[in-house]
Amino acid sequence: MMDTVRQLQESLYRGFIDQNSYERSPYAPKLLMNDKQKHEEVLATLVHELQRCESFFFSVAFITESGLATLKTHLLELKERGVHGRILTSTFLQFNQPKVFQELLKIINVEVRLAEIDGFHSKGYVFKHNDHYSLMVGSSNLTVHALKVNYEWNIKLHSHENGEVIHHFREQFEDTWSQAIPLTEGWIEKYQQLYRPHAQEKIAELSPGWIDRNAMKEALEIKPNKMQQAALKELEALRTAGQQKGLVISATGTGKTYLAAFDVRKYRPRKMLFIVHREQILRKAKDDFAQVLGGRTEDFGLYTGAGQDVGARYVFATIQTISRDIHLQQFDPEAFDYILIDEVHKAGAASYQKVIDYFQPSFLLGMTATPERSDDVNIFALFDYQVAYEIRLQEALEEEMLCPFHYFGVTDYEKDGEVIDQTTDLSRLVSEERVEHLLEKIHYYGHSGEKVCGLIFCSRNREAEELSALMNQKGRSTVVLTGADSQDERWKQVNRLENGVIEYIITVDIFNEGIDIPGVNQVVMLRQTESSIIFTQQLGRGLRKDPAKDFVTVVDFIGNYKNNYLIPVALSGDRSLNKDHIRRRMQTNSFVQGISSINFEEVAKKKVFAAIDQTNLQELRKLKESYMNVKQRIGRMPLLKDFLQQNAVDPEVIISKYGSYYRFLGKMKEQAPRLSPLEDQLLHLISAEFINGKRRHEPEVLRYLLTYGRITTEEIERIVQASGDINTKAAAVSVKRLLTTDFFTDPYQKRYGRTPLIEEDKGIFMWHTAMKEALAGSSWFRVFVEDVLSCAEMKNEQYGRPPFTLYQKYSRKDVCRLLNWENDESSTMYGYKTKYGTTPIFVTYHKPEDVEANINYEDKFINRRELQWYTRSNRTTASKEVQEIIDAEKQGNRIYIFVKKDDDEGREFYYMGEASPLKHTEENTSMQDKNGKLIPVVRLNLQLKEEIDADLYRYLHSE
Repeated sequence: MMDTVRQLQESLYRGFIDQNSYERSPYAPKLLMNDKQKHEEVLATLVHELQRCESFFFSVAFITESGLATLKTHLLELKERGVHGRILTSTFLQFNQPKVFQELLKIINVEVRLAEIDGFHSKGYVFKHNDHYSLMVGSSNLTVHALKVNYEWNIKLHSHENGEVIHHFREQFEDTWSQAIPLTEGWIEKYQQLYRPHAQEKIAELSPGWIDRNAMKEALEIKPNKMQQAALKELEALRTAGQQKGLVISATGTGKTYLAAFDVRKYRPRKMLFIVHREQILRKAKDDFAQVLGGRTEDFGLYTGAGQDVGARYVFATIQTISRDIHLQQFDPEAFDYILIDEVHKAGAASYQKVIDYFQPSFLLGMTATPERSDDVNIFALFDYQVAYEIRLQEALEEEMLCPFHYFGVTDYEKDGEVIDQTTDLSRLVSEERVEHLLEKIHYYGHSGEKVCGLIFCSRNREAEELSALMNQKGRSTVVLTGADSQDERWKQVNRLENGVIEYIITVDIFNEGIDIPGVNQVVMLRQTESSIIFTQQLGRGLRKDPAKDFVTVVDFIGNYKNNYLIPVALSGDRSLNKDHIRRRMQTNSFVQGISSINFEEVAKKKVFAAIDQTNLQELRKLKESYMNVKQRIGRMPLLKDFLQQNAVDPEVIISKYGSYYRFLGKMKEQAPRLSPLEDQLLHLISAEFINGKRRHEPEVLRYLLTYGRITTEEIERIVQASGDINTKAAAVSVKRLLTTDFFTDPYQKRYGRTPLIEEDKGIFMWHTAMKEALAGSSWFRVFVEDVLSCAEMKNEQYGRPPFTLYQKYSRKDVCRLLNWENDESSTMYGYKTKYGTTPIFVTYHKPEDVEANINYEDKFINRRELQWYTRSNRTTASKEVQEIIDAEKQGNRIYIFVKKDDDEGREFYYMGEASPLKHTEENTSMQDKNGKLIPVVRLNLQLKEEIDADLYRYLHSE
């Protein structure tokens, strides 16, 4: 109690009197904004407060379904913890739609009332904690734009439970609450009758398919969107450079067809051919082209089994028809000066190859959302490796080209402690209990729009059939479509879905691609994630914009599947195979920008983390697949820097596994020239120690040596200073000791062959003889070295001013190096060490159960700024090393905090920032050793300069 009062007092002083006050209370007032550059959202603070409160009350005028969706998972977790809340809202300006009130009624641990006050326009969020309250008050309503995107000002304050401010808030809320109308089904029915929706300018958000076709004037008024403008510019640049082929990679729903039509309008071909594999897609493409190009109706013709309009200027053909000799030979090979192939990832088939080989157009354009292939066909080679433009799912969402989505990773059905996995018997997959679980979840998470228009993806045909039967018995209208159904039957059922005759189509993968159902507002994934490509394809079924929906709900049932780690990979587009990258995606849930959101129920999240921990991302099969994808894309043997440029496997993953790229190429059976054993060891040293790019001046010094063969101390200091390191002389010495290998311990020197990179002669540093001979003897050795340096420079862009960057990860050896210590002392550092006026402290948050009692310290964050920390055992406040920390400020000793969740994260720790010991918190205490004997230890609190990231804080605290 007294500690909270003290910190609240300090927060008032710092927040309202002196911002430079030494005391940094976690309760300091804070301005909350949505800042894309800083990755800050009002929503993050709102969620953080919800997750730790005992109860809450909101007073918000406006609520949208999408805004409420961002909180549903968290409110469900509060229900399971027995936490209740109240929401006071209104019908002011009839902004709140009737359906949002229906969604509010689903949240049974939240009571909702309607304020009968003219002009009710409040925006306040209040959270009760043990002995204080948190308040968020300002401009943000409970809408997704206000919580994630819009320019908003909100103040976050804290008050003791006896404070006057919170007293006024509670009194005002209770007074209004007592007079407000409880939200009930009956009230919603009456409101529905009175509700008059405001005119929505949604047409402007859609593709230009809403404009009457074939009117030339209107057609020319249709303008390309931002993505299409950029792509058109790149296509024109490609042709200007003399290229005759181009590939456009664009996420489903981003307007590839319109882009092609705009390019044709600009190109003005004498005759054009559009090829695709399905007639339904073909007819839609023909209509879209007619709208953009304008002109006579007879200019646009179909070439299919049902009829062939040979004389049309713009011919739209199915590959099945035009690839037949009887049809193909009707055309002169030069008949078309512009040919487009849609869904070009299918172009490896013999029919496509036949058509491509036959025609000789002036320009050939290929379009696809997924160019990567699991077979041996290289789509990139078909287009001379000329990628004109690429926009993936995450970019398209950020540019608001697609319908936003709210993803909910939920726990699959569990019985007797067992959750569905890949070996689960069919009878359990379609048990009545699992279906009830399914219906409960899809009802709770809901959908945008008046009626559900859903797709459910299953893993087996029989599962789909029996699931459909059970759902139909329970009042839901569903049908099953599998690969056995004809195209006519598929489109018949799609039409029934779009027209509201049925609610769901249940399928087994056949709708992964090649289907366009804009009205889909709910996608249900009831199977394990087999690949990130398939996951993205299935997610994409709901991402087309449509006037009938504001967002699409994705409900993913997560069981005990070994491939669960692919979920964050697919959602983020991260193909690095770097476990740390994937964990960080999971802990922040910030896979996408804009108003889409990612939400995991807590148990489901643990299953994903478990899959990340258990999978081997470095297995040769995965690395080879990534390698081949890059090689196919660029048309040559890739270098490490190509993996970074192509958003592929992280080069550090390859180096940590094989020691050098040269060794990895051997595993890939590449015919690279052989290096000598000494050259191999030198490359291993350079690769392992410099590729991470954590210090900018290291690769720059090596580049200087590659250019001039020698370097002076003064030049090293100049390079260090230019990199931003203020400890110029110490850093220069550190670099020299790295290059001479004097920094490394004996095991590392042995690993690297005990051969230094440089040697000194009269104050001049030059290549060691072995290094000089390696550079002179093998052009490939130089290529490999320069490649490592390029990667280091590219990776350094994620790091800020030396020595450390917040929330980046560092090993103990990294820390010794970046603090300019003369030697790697990581083997004797243990939990902390003070040297050269610096004290790095390393905390493993969750220690193994079998850890020795005398090192099982209960280090923990008391809040986002304060760490309760223990020294080594057999220490007291009088110990010299403890005094150096207690008196750190007086002695000019800088304390750096590094934390990792557990040993599964490897040797690296997140950097949390600089810290200072809180005055008068040090105390002598004790802990038991394995024999039950009490041994002395010192406990004290360390205060960080800044609050740590809320998502990282939650991640560390999660079990």
